[in-house]
Amino acid sequence: MTVSEPRTPHAVSAVTDAGEGTDEERALFESVIADDKRIEPRDWMPSAYRRTLVRQMSQHAHSEIIGMQPEANWITRAPSLKRKAILMAKVQDEAGHGLYLYSATETLGTGRDVLNDQLIQGKARYSSIFNYPAPTWADMGAIGWLVDGAAIVNQVPLCRASFGPYARAMVRICKEESFHQRQGFEILLELMQGTLAQQEMAQDAVNRWFAPSLMMFGPPDAESTNSAQSMAWNIKRFSNDELRQRFVDMLVPQAEVLGITFPDPELAWNEERGHYDFGELDWDEFAEVLAGRGPCNAQRLQRRRDAHNDGAWVREAAAAYARKTAARAVEGAAA
Repeated sequence: MTVSEPRTPHAVSAVTDAGEGTDEERALFESVIADDKRIEPRDWMPSAYRRTLVRQMSQHAHSEIIGMQPEANWITRAPSLKRKAILMAKVQDEAGHGLYLYSATETLGTGRDVLNDQLIQGKARYSSIFNYPAPTWADMGAIGWLVDGAAIVNQVPLCRASFGPYARAMVRICKEESFHQRQGFEILLELMQGTLAQQEMAQDAVNRWFAPSLMMFGPPDAESTNSAQSMAWNIKRFSNDELRQRFVDMLVPQAEVLGITFPDPELAWNEERGHYDFGELDWDEFAEVLAGRGPCNAQRLQRRRDAHNDGAWVREAAAAYARKTAARAVEGAAA
């Protein structure tokens, strides 16, 4: 696969809504972006910039929450107490990541209840990768190594995103994702040093997760509708194809250490480019999964709805406690 030339961010104006804001506000926004500084929630920003951030951060938050499901399903079935504890810690981290990102989104005026309703009603998107099944323990290794590895490549540049709350949230998230990738690599390494059946299980999991993990970076640059503007705003720093290429270049030497191969006959080092070439991905499959017709789309959303409904009593109890506490505070002040 030949990577297309990255889009030039400067070809797109930082201010797309020229009719909103004063000349001074628009000029200040432009200068902050040009100087590679941070926009904060109380700063003036174009409405399109705000909408883009709400879309991206909420999708990221939804992905963290839905992404808990395939791994939480393996906590009780993990092969040892150590593995159970590690997997529990990882799932807990993902819940925290969702919390950070929902909180960052709320700074732009969109409430968490609105975002949650959009998710459980099927109106919001999340990463397509979480709509694939995880039938074996080796899948926990493949998810950690490939899925979290792709997340790191995609998210580390977001630590320099132009929107302050998003960038600050990503610093901690990326540190924890590094732990997640290492534990995935360790699971696969241990399996590849085990019996023939364990080695085959590890290879099968990698075979199934390899292509979907490459699709996590989004469609090819020529078909990406949001990348150019996001790069112009310094929300995104690299194009989809650039990030995908970085990921493949990172994976190959790690796979050699593991003794694992990838199901891509076109994967080969290109001396002229200084990168690995790889085969074309099945973008029709990507579109199907994104449209809600993947192997686990319906199951993932239904489980999220069930969890929301089952937790109604907790929310009601918390609200009642908050009301009682506020009432006591008023009574105390009046006494």
